[in-house]
Amino acid sequence: MAEGTQRRYEAPCPGCGAPVAFQSAQSTHAVCAYCHSSVVRTADALARLGRIADEFTDYSPLKIGATGQWQGQAFTLVGRLQLGNAQARWTDWQAVFDDQSLGSLSEDNGSFVFSRPVSAPGKVAGFKDWRMGLRHPLGGKQFAVSAVTEVSVLAAQGELGHLPAAGQHFGVVELRSDGGEVCSIDYASEPPAVWTGSEVRLDDLKLTGLAGDALRKDEGRHFNCPNCAARLEVKLDTTKSMSCPSCDALIDLSAGIGGELRHAIQDEPVRPLIPLGTTGQLRGIDWQVVGYQHRSGTEPGEDDVFGWQEYLLYNRKAGFQFLVDAEDGWSLVKPATGAPQVASGGAAATYLGKRYARQYSYRAETQYVAGEFYWKVERGQITDNVDYAQGHHLLSLEKAANEWTWSVGERLDSAAVAKAFQLDEKKDLFKRGDATPLSSDSWSIGKVILIVLVVLFFVLLERGCDDCDPQVENCSSTSGRWGSGSFGGSSSGGWHK
Repeated sequence: MAEGTQRRYEAPCPGCGAPVAFQSAQSTHAVCAYCHSSVVRTADALARLGRIADEFTDYSPLKIGATGQWQGQAFTLVGRLQLGNAQARWTDWQAVFDDQSLGSLSEDNGSFVFSRPVSAPGKVAGFKDWRMGLRHPLGGKQFAVSAVTEVSVLAAQGELGHLPAAGQHFGVVELRSDGGEVCSIDYASEPPAVWTGSEVRLDDLKLTGLAGDALRKDEGRHFNCPNCAARLEVKLDTTKSMSCPSCDALIDLSAGIGGELRHAIQDEPVRPLIPLGTTGQLRGIDWQVVGYQHRSGTEPGEDDVFGWQEYLLYNRKAGFQFLVDAEDGWSLVKPATGAPQVASGGAAATYLGKRYARQYSYRAETQYVAGEFYWKVERGQITDNVDYAQGHHLLSLEKAANEWTWSVGERLDSAAVAKAFQLDEKKDLFKRGDATPLSSDSWSIGKVILIVLVVLFFVLLERGCDDCDPQVENCSSTSGRWGSGSFGGSSSGGWHK
């Protein structure tokens, strides 16, 4: 925060007497760094509201005291609030600008959104009045409801504009526009707080004072598999589900280690073509493979089942993205910050000025899971999906009961994917529908190869995918879907302020 513009207020904590500081005149609540009391500022004194947890299990490079710039204004991160429910959790970071106004830098399906509070144009609808997909005008733009959920405060630290009571459950509604904007309505206060914002890249915020290596060193993230007792280590602090590499059991960590661990035995283990833990560079960003899903789909009125694979990729500053492996090619996708405008009848969708044509509509189901995930993932999870495309650009919608997740991405050359993850010796196993094995100077040989491929197609169709080992043969589905997959997950916890 620039010199000369800072107005600092400090008062003793009513719980322990330690100093509690406020950087902004608009901040009303804080958490004492010494006794963890939640306090509220009233006139020139502080009142103690109770004690709140301050142990954050996020995997963020951000930290209190970090400074940056957004839209030409300098800000400082002064507090953070972790919200969640049984399915997911995420963190909102409170920012204070030099003019004492507030902002919020928050997680959004593995990305980041910077928001500012706004005045509602009229009376805000009640929490139970919102319906998924409903369009609502705001500031001359159309927004679509993408999430309706109830959450509570899991942890808090530092200085905050508002702090709901520990254990209080309240509603959060998210609306998104086809211009990539987000509107969040927080029903923890009356009237509800309304915030609007858009996606940001951490590098563009010119942040300084970030946290060091995000890898945790403590022993609290180790536990024994509840199915086979193998010793397991949780590598990502955002993990809500993981698989046991010894027995392939899928373990629910949403209640935290130390709570009751639920597990589901997974038969027919699948070996991912790209091993978990592998690092590679795509689009100039270094990614690590931290999770893997095999999913299947069926079209309305059809009995045929098709499948695809999804690799969850992680980068400390870029967040999470998905590398999708389907028969018609590889693609790199990420959850969209906004909500595309769907044409009447659903034949097309427009997002960020680009028009996509509808390709497929199907029901998707998670069949197998390995690795770690930042949302609660389970075998048998079902969503209704719609895929759109414009050339090599992709757009997908995944519908769950309380959240609609849009994803955007683009196709990747299969050889480039193999090279990115240093698996050139297996590049033939990466070939999909984007590969062209027949060259113009060997057309006669190409016809023979084509006949062989057709025969192999029917042989593999009879064998199915369950007996296939992608380490030694190409196991991609015989369908032409790229698969919207989870693209952030139907229960990924993308809600934010």
